[in-house]
Amino acid sequence: MPEFLRLLPPDEARALLLANLASAEPPSEIIESSKALGRVTAEPIVAPHPLPEFPRSTVDGYAVRSADTFGATDSLPGYLSVVGEIPMGRAANMHLNQGECALIHTGGMLPDGADAVVMVEHTQIVRGAGAEGAEVEVLRAVAAGENTIAVGEDVEAGAVVIPKGRRIRPAEVGGLMALGANWLRVAIKPRIGILSSGDEVVEPQERPQPGQVRDINAYTLAALVERYGGTPVRYGIVPDDRTKLMAIAAQALAECQGVLITAGSSASTRDMTAQVIDSLGTPGVLVHGVNTRPGKPTILGACEGKAVIGLPGNPVSALVNGYLFVAPLIERLLGASAEVVRPSVKARLAVNLASQAAREDWWPVKLSAAADADLVAEPIFGKSNLIFNLVAADGLLRIAPDATGAGAGEWVDVFLF
Repeated sequence: MPEFLRLLPPDEARALLLANLASAEPPSEIIESSKALGRVTAEPIVAPHPLPEFPRSTVDGYAVRSADTFGATDSLPGYLSVVGEIPMGRAANMHLNQGECALIHTGGMLPDGADAVVMVEHTQIVRGAGAEGAEVEVLRAVAAGENTIAVGEDVEAGAVVIPKGRRIRPAEVGGLMALGANWLRVAIKPRIGILSSGDEVVEPQERPQPGQVRDINAYTLAALVERYGGTPVRYGIVPDDRTKLMAIAAQALAECQGVLITAGSSASTRDMTAQVIDSLGTPGVLVHGVNTRPGKPTILGACEGKAVIGLPGNPVSALVNGYLFVAPLIERLLGASAEVVRPSVKARLAVNLASQAAREDWWPVKLSAAADADLVAEPIFGKSNLIFNLVAADGLLRIAPDATGAGAGEWVDVFLF
């Protein structure tokens, strides 16, 4: 059995792969902002005007001159005359003089002269019905700016509100709508070719014969590619034939921005996959074996500026290493910010976990709430060809290479799927 070359830590292996990719600006396109969820901005978004564009109330109550309320309390209220009601959706065409106020609703425009709003629950009508001609008691003083939003308090005109390389979330969609930015330039989704190799692999719709298995990896990896913003392109199942694998891999590399080869990095066939990657262009294989569990046989290569990754055939190994290497690859191809925050939570480990020194271990875990409301991470034990270990998991627990394990009750980081 051929031996692995020098095993690299995952972080070092990933950095080496990304350093050998072409540094060209990702191609971009203009799309409707309302349909931009999950896309990555290709240019910074600049506010064309301040937000809000007029001073607004944040509560229901009375627009006032704050100085008119100074000293007002429940036992010694202030008295103001109501000179009108601010219409919603229209300009506040009135001016407040000393001793005057105006009925206003949440989101309404402050009239000239007003610099604060008294909440309706801190007032009491003593004459009239609360609109023009009424008189109200003010039971609490307010400071200038209280219960209001000033012009540009959210966004100033000309400010960069969304930087280049930001993945659009629901909040960004809302911000774009607020600014009237109905069109957005985003990076085009990179095409990622996916090849499954192995004489024993058949399509999921087929009934496997003895010794055969359905193709899992092509579909889990395609879903991973799509989730992180790429376009998966499946090239089908290739038999364990180097000439055929080389031809289809070359086609995929020509048509896509990256290529994934699954099952070709297991102990019996990884050398063939490495040879194929070396044949596709320079520098070829960069990493032949990663010091992690699962996924030690992973192969990372770069061919003429494009990534070619050989992933293990075992479904758990392939998908875990997809998170470690394929997701960052897609983010690089999209021009996404290098400071991507992975969603994670703190949890207490339910049992002791052993680990080999100098190796990075990733465990699928199930999260549950303890009686004291802390999260508990329960490792899911099983071999790396059991896909439902990941189906049952909420995330992955990482044991660093400088540790020899983690103890029960220890706080750990769980990276959410």
